Amino acid sequence: MKLNKNKIVFGGVITVVLIFLVSYSLLLINESEDDIDTLKQTEVPLLEDDKQTYSSKLDAINDLKEVRETNAPSIYDEKLMDSLGYFDADFQEKEKQRIVDSIYKQNRINTPNRDYRPKKETVDFKPTIKTEDSLNQVEADRIELKEIGLEHQLFFASNPKFQDKINVKSTKPPIPVVVDQTQIVKKEYRLQMRLSEATILNGHSFPKNTKVFGFVSFKPNRVMVNISNINHHKVNLKAFDVLDGSEGIYIENSYRAEAKTEVIGDIVDDINISGVPQISGLKSVFSRSNRHVKVTILNNYKLLLKPTL
Repeated sequence: MKLNKNKIVFGGVITVVLIFLVSYSLLLINESEDDIDTLKQTEVPLLEDDKQTYSSKLDAINDLKEVRETNAPSIYDEKLMDSLGYFDADFQEKEKQRIVDSIYKQNRINTPNRDYRPKKETVDFKPTIKTEDSLNQVEADRIELKEIGLEHQLFFASNPKFQDKINVKSTKPPIPVVVDQTQIVKKEYRLQMRLSEATILNGHSFPKNTKVFGFVSFKPNRVMVNISNINHHKVNLKAFDVLDGSEGIYIENSYRAEAKTEVIGDIVDDINISGVPQISGLKSVFSRSNRHVKVTILNNYKLLLKPTL
């Protein structure tokens, strides 16, 4: 009988728990269904018309609200800032000094003991009495002025003759020159040069960059340059190479074999052997080849002009 009661109590407890769970779940389902609302129409906020219409411009201007400028406070004391807005710790002292200096400058300080305003100097005009000595002095000054004026006129009216320069020292040779522009020359061609510095030669002065013209001839490995005049003044000069100090301009291999033809031609002149007619033809070949030799002389090539011994 006891066992049956325990079963009944246990079964009742389980039944109560099940009923509670079922009822609680049904309650939650109903609440969730009530919370879900279907969206039928999107809500739009109402637009408020804040613009106010005015009947006249004057009313609109009067209704404008004043916008106040909000400036951040300065980190410096305004009393220590000048008119340009720059900070100066001694600004007040300088301003006081400036005011005092301006007062002194305008002479506005008066004290009972001392007057800072300078007194005006009074000038006494005394009538001058002309005496005989003063009249004589005036007359003497007038005569002296006339003499000075006459000397002045005579000075400008004079036509002095310039004396020729006597014992003008000539520039000691050698005279430095440079080749003016790159030039290709042959025998008896003209080579253009210019003076590197001002020069005095035979009593004639030649400024810097004066044109100098020389005529070309050839020797073995050398280009000889002879100058007979400078700027229409007769001279007798030869060109020497600055690099080696020898007469003429040094040239390389191209003319070494051909330059010998002049020497051979001179030797052939002295040979007169019967039965050798081809010698004269050989001489003409050498002479013709000598005339066709070309030499390129570069711009600013330095030379020295020395007199012919």
